[in-house]
Order: sequence, then structure tokens, then C-alpha cells
Amino acid sequence: MKGFLPRTLHPGLQILLLLGFMALALCVAYAVIFAWGMGGFGLSVGELMAALQNPAGSPAGWGVMMMVQGVTLGLVFGGGALALASALGYGWAAYFSPRRLGAGWWLLAAGALMLVLMPLMSVVIAWNAGAHFPGFLHDFEGWARASEDRAAVLTKFLTRFNSGTRFAVAVVVVALVPAVAEELVFRGVIQKNLVRWFSPHVGVWLAAAIFSAIHVQFFGFVPRFLLGLVLGYLYLWSGNILVSMAAHFTQNAFQLLLVYLTQRGQFGWGFDPDSNEALPWWLVLPSGLLTAALLYVLSQRMAAAPAPPTQMLTLSSEGVKRTV
Repeated sequence: MKGFLPRTLHPGLQILLLLGFMALALCVAYAVIFAWGMGGFGLSVGELMAALQNPAGSPAGWGVMMMVQGVTLGLVFGGGALALASALGYGWAAYFSPRRLGAGWWLLAAGALMLVLMPLMSVVIAWNAGAHFPGFLHDFEGWARASEDRAAVLTKFLTRFNSGTRFAVAVVVVALVPAVAEELVFRGVIQKNLVRWFSPHVGVWLAAAIFSAIHVQFFGFVPRFLLGLVLGYLYLWSGNILVSMAAHFTQNAFQLLLVYLTQRGQFGWGFDPDSNEALPWWLVLPSGLLTAALLYVLSQRMAAAPAPPTQMLTLSSEGVKRTV
């Protein structure tokens, strides 16, 4: 496959080019959103704008917001990452998955890891949600909390599943599309290039920090950063983007499932999936032990897989060199 960009581009330039492709894809996404809003939902421009500004006050608000999220993530993130790989002359599989999937159980184990991790993460979520900034950042803290409160209202609106159809749409838009699109960007491009630029561990940690920061949720930064680390190491160890995608999808989809079952009254003990409270220690302790065990097993088994069949060229201070 031929691209119009040299494969020896510095990793930093590849990340900058990713941002450029994402900006171009955003223009396409806007066009699709307006075309879909007027053609698919039968809304005028004014009605579409009103639905975007106040979705709860529009009969089509829920559908419009789901459409906007799906189109934006799919085209801007996913499209931007795929466009970069093509521009560099790589097939998508070769660029994002330089290693073949070692075994199907890798995907199942990655998903299981996310489920096992959840009780432990509840402690981090509770701590971060209750954190306070220094006194001189009091005004910023107030603004940040108000912003997250507004985001929480929108999230509750979008996760109001009054039918199985709404739940199915949410699984696709809120779980599947982000799992694919965000992994292509943050692990498939950003982490890959940061690893080449610096080192494997530095690349994973920097990519996780960017992944968390881009969500602009200051009182959820630490748990999302830790999630980014887990996803990053899964990709680093496996060399296959499907593994981190499977983990990411499981994380998102299981949370949606908990919300859906709670709304249908399936949990009789007053379980609240939106709560920031930590789960009991008798769930957290086994979660921590099982998470550590799974991470160790996955790191050993994935690292023992055959070496990547493809090599990529990068330009460094030492000249052109081949890297995995």
C-alpha cells in the first residue's frame, strides 16, 4: 500500500499529523451530523440546534445526542487514526496490530480483567471524587465541579433506558464506538509513537495521562488514568489493538448493563451504579489480588508470543532504524 507520507517521519510529527487528520474529519463529521439531523430526524436547522443545546427539551433530543456522539467519535477519532495509517502507506492491520492475535482467550481475559478490576477502581473513584484543590485554586475547583455536575445531568439523560432499543443503541454508541475509535487514537497512534520516541513505559504512562486529560473530568482523572495504564499495557504486551479494544468495550458495556438492570429493578438491595462510593472491602480485597494475578499472567503469556512479523521505520538522532 502506497502512502503520500514517508514512513520515517518522527513520532512527534506523526502525532501532530494525527491532530490534523482529526481536524479534517471534524469538518466531515459536522456535515454528516447536519445532514443526518435534517434528513434522518426531519429537523430544521433551528430545531437541530435546539435539540443540541437542550436535548431534554426536544422530543428528538436523545436520538440526536446519540447520533452526534457516535458520528463524532467514529469519524474524528477513528477516521483520523485510520487516515494517518493510510497516509503513511500501511495497511490498517499492519499499523495497529503488528502482532497477530496470539489466542482468542486473550480477548476474553482482557474483558475479564476489566470486570475483576471494578471493585478496586471504586476505591480510587471515591477518593478522586472527594479530592480538593489547594486553596488558591478554590475558584477553579468550583468551576470544575459545576462542569462535571452539568456533564452528569447529560449522562443521566442519555442513560435513561425506557426500552431495550435504547439500551442496544447505547451499547453501540457509548460502548462499541469509543472502544474502537479511542483505542485507535490513544493506543494505536499516540502510545505507539510515544513508545518509539521515548521508551515503552514512558510511552504507556504519557498516553494514559493524555487519554485521561482529554476527557476534561478533573474529579475522575486518576481512575481514568489507571484505566489508560491497563489498556496501554495490554496493547504493549499483546501488540494487537483488538485486545485493548475488547477490554475497553467490556468496561463500557458492563457499566451500561448495570444501569439498565438497575432501572428495570433487577437489583433489590438498592445498588446505585452512578454512586461514587467505594465498594465493601470484602469485594475490594479479592479484586486487587485477582487483578494483580491476571495482569501478571497476561504479561507473561503475551510477552511469550512470537515476535511481530512486521517492522516499521522511524527517524531518530541515530538515523533511520527499524522498530517493532
